[in-house]
Amino acid sequence: MRRCSACAVDIEGAWTRCPLCAGPVAGDATRSPLPAVPLVYSRRRVLRVLFLTSLAVILVSFAVQLLFRRELDGIGVLRSVWLGVSAMWLVVLMAVRKRRNVAKGTVYLVVLVGLVCVYWDYLTGWRGWSLSYAVPIVCASSIVALLITVRVMRTEVGEHIVYSGLTVLLGLAPIVFLLLGWVTNPLPSVICGALSIVALALLQLAGGSYVRHELAKRLHL
Repeated sequence: MRRCSACAVDIEGAWTRCPLCAGPVAGDATRSPLPAVPLVYSRRRVLRVLFLTSLAVILVSFAVQLLFRRELDGIGVLRSVWLGVSAMWLVVLMAVRKRRNVAKGTVYLVVLVGLVCVYWDYLTGWRGWSLSYAVPIVCASSIVALLITVRVMRTEVGEHIVYSGLTVLLGLAPIVFLLLGWVTNPLPSVICGALSIVALALLQLAGGSYVRHELAKRLHL
C-alpha cells in the first residue's frame, strides 16, 4: 500500500500523488476500493453516429457546390464545411474524453476558430467569407455535436440546462452578424439560427420536465 509521508496516511489504489496534499507517495500500488463505474453509452455508437453525420454534411455541401457553383466560386465555402466538420469531431471527442466542462471547451473552440478565420479573411483581402460562411458553419456544427453528445452519451439533467443555453448562444452569434449587415450571404446565418431553435426544442423534449424542475429549484420558483 502506498503512503504519504507528509500527511502520514495510507492510500489505497494506484495513486501517484497524495489526494490530500498532491505530494509524492511511496510504496506499491494496491487495488482501488472504489468499484469501476461503467459508461452509460457506447463509444462505438458515438463514433458511428459522428461519422455518419459528418458524411451527410459533406455530401450536402458537395450538392450545394454543384447547384450554386458559379455564385459560390472562390469564397472558401467548401473549406468552411471541412472546418465545421472538424469542429464537430473535436467537440464530441472532447465530451468523450473529458466529460467535464464540455460547454466551456466548446465556447473556447468556436471563439478561437472564428477569430482565426476572421484574421485569415482579413489577410487575404477581406471577402467576407469568414462571417458569412465559416463562423455560421462552425456554430451549426457545434450545435449538432452538442445534440449528439446529449442524445448518444445520455448526459445528466444539469447538462441539459447548460447545453440549452449554449445552443441559444451559438445560434444567436451569426444572427447578430446578419442584423449588423456584416455578411454577404444570409442563408448560412439563417440556417444556423433555425438549427439552434430546433436543437433547443429537441433538448427540451429530451428532458423538459426535469429541466423545468431543476430551473425552478435553482431559481426558487
